Amino acid sequence: MIIWLASFPRSGNTFFRIALNRLYSVPTYVVYDVDGVAAQIGTEIMDARDRPADFAAMRAADEVHFVKTHRRRDDPVIADEDRAICLVRDGRDALVSWARLWTAQHQGEPDYETRFAAEARAMITRRTGGTGGWGQNVLSWHRSASPAPVWVRFDDLIADPETSVRDAVAKAAPGLAPASAAAIPTFGELHDREPGFFRSGTTGAHRTELPDDLHDLFWAQPDNAEAMRLNNYQR
Repeated sequence: MIIWLASFPRSGNTFFRIALNRLYSVPTYVVYDVDGVAAQIGTEIMDARDRPADFAAMRAADEVHFVKTHRRRDDPVIADEDRAICLVRDGRDALVSWARLWTAQHQGEPDYETRFAAEARAMITRRTGGTGGWGQNVLSWHRSASPAPVWVRFDDLIADPETSVRDAVAKAAPGLAPASAAAIPTFGELHDREPGFFRSGTTGAHRTELPDDLHDLFWAQPDNAEAMRLNNYQR
């Protein structure tokens, strides 16, 4: 069986994988040929492994395979019958975090904020590629065929990772039993270990980091506005 760990980038997917591994002692995989995050922060922290077989064989197996993806629901490798746990974060915060990550090498340069704003603008208006725009991506999973995905909000995951992961797995893979005791690192501990990747773990960064014109541009995208309303995020 495959259970997709699906999200737009910077929505808590890696933190979920870490907590999942600590609670259930299961490895995690990615849809991509290379796990870029594991290469950056280490494979052991979430038992990141190469896929053991092709997707068809993983799907047919009795064993549950948790596979991370940032792609939309209509990606060809995702089958209609596949289960998914979807992580969702306020789109403005996700975009701020992703744009900061992409421009991190320019921090300290005089034109850094200009570079950041340009990257954020490009991400807000993106409609192509496997990930697509934030609203496109989120809506594709909301419109998923049966079985409906299990949704985990970034805010809840950061506040109480154990409960968030246990509740999600109980719905998506009820046959898995969690460990009686597991040490899940806090987001603060992960930040101390990899501050460039685990940035802040907070909500509302868009209020001070996203320029006003980009706020307006974000809400001007119909799919963003629809996905925000659907997930109860307010303007």
